Amino acid sequence: MSDTVVALPLGTRDYFGIFKPRIAAMIALTALGGAAISPSAAISPWPIALTVIAVFLAAGSAGAFNQWAEADLDAQMARTAARPFASGQLVPGPGWLAGIFALLAFAVGIAAIAANGWAAFYTFMGAFTYAVVYTLWLKRRTWTNIIVGGAAGSFAVLAGAAAVTPILGPEAILLSVVLFLWTPPHFWSLAIAVDQDYRSNHVPMLPALIGNRRCAWVILAHTLPLSIIALLPAWYGMGYIYLAGALLGGALFTATSIVLVLQPTKRRAIQNFLASLLQLLLLLSGAVIDGWLVGSVL
Repeated sequence: MSDTVVALPLGTRDYFGIFKPRIAAMIALTALGGAAISPSAAISPWPIALTVIAVFLAAGSAGAFNQWAEADLDAQMARTAARPFASGQLVPGPGWLAGIFALLAFAVGIAAIAANGWAAFYTFMGAFTYAVVYTLWLKRRTWTNIIVGGAAGSFAVLAGAAAVTPILGPEAILLSVVLFLWTPPHFWSLAIAVDQDYRSNHVPMLPALIGNRRCAWVILAHTLPLSIIALLPAWYGMGYIYLAGALLGGALFTATSIVLVLQPTKRRAIQNFLASLLQLLLLLSGAVIDGWLVGSVL
């Protein structure tokens, strides 16, 4: 019997997956939240909608660059070995790189034309932070990689806010701070679940350096302040729906983080990872409902 592994042909979903669409959609949602949380006079929905699309495309280009640049590392990790570049089903040649850059340029151009230069700048900086600062400069060098990389989500919030008004209000700035603090415990929770991959490939993710138990404490140290800061936009005029989402999401993420400290297992880490996603969804949904739906009724 032959031991040869035959690679299956790639389908449309595989090609689309190169751009990490689920992550791009989450980042686009943060841009929508940034727009919704920014107070303004009546504004056409088109600049906001096109900026959110631009952020989605820019995030997709950054995700594709991440897979293009890390094909060697992805091939060594169980979680990512099946990705097209990592598995060898696609060759990460210069043609792909040119296409990725073209997609980013197109996205930034959409934001500039539809909204303004600040929205375009923040759209670009979000992609640049993830693709270059995090992927190329920091990921394989320092445990602070994901802390700095967390700015990618913060820039998305600012891009959405700038589509409403280039003069950022305290609500948008606070939400960008929340995203900055949210990303490390979100990702470290996943890193605990797959810590062996990072250990064996000498990637300095925090759990691989200090152990899962100590990392769980660091996660909790991030979760508490971000959950408190997430409440502050209510002081600046966000309504009860936003406040309820922020309270519920923060309480849930904090509770699962405490459980992770008590039981720093892979199962609890995945539960904390999912709780972080739910917190973000509740927070952003509350911003959209309060900022637009309730506001339009009232």
